[in-house]
Amino acid sequence: MMLRIKRFLSHFQLWRGRQSRYFELDEGLSSVIKELATQEKRSKDEFQTDLISAGLAQHNSNNEVRERWDSLSSHERDVAALTCLGYINRQIVANLKISPDTVKGYVRQVLVKFNLHGKNELRTLLSAWDFSDWEP
Repeated sequence: MMLRIKRFLSHFQLWRGRQSRYFELDEGLSSVIKELATQEKRSKDEFQTDLISAGLAQHNSNNEVRERWDSLSSHERDVAALTCLGYINRQIVANLKISPDTVKGYVRQVLVKFNLHGKNELRTLLSAWDFSDWEP
């Protein structure tokens, strides 16, 4: 666990070798962490460590999703965005003025690049993203 924290801190150049560095938490944040740890019947240090680990995991996951999005072609992004907006293939065909087979192909490529099995998984994965720029 400590290795992950060291890696996290070194990423922001806050950890250099064996030097110990200490950071003071904002009083409000510290009291929230203490309260949550108490509710879960855990020590503040244990809760804090798990919270940082969970945050790092989420950060890494978000980066991976962003990298996969960046690997899409512009046409694949268009189809993915419209899919996430709830458009069905027929509507995507009409909006992008491409053939139904082309839309199916782009959907298939997007799902492969994201390692997903269906459009609903794509919608769920990107549910927090804003695709309003793709609205016709």
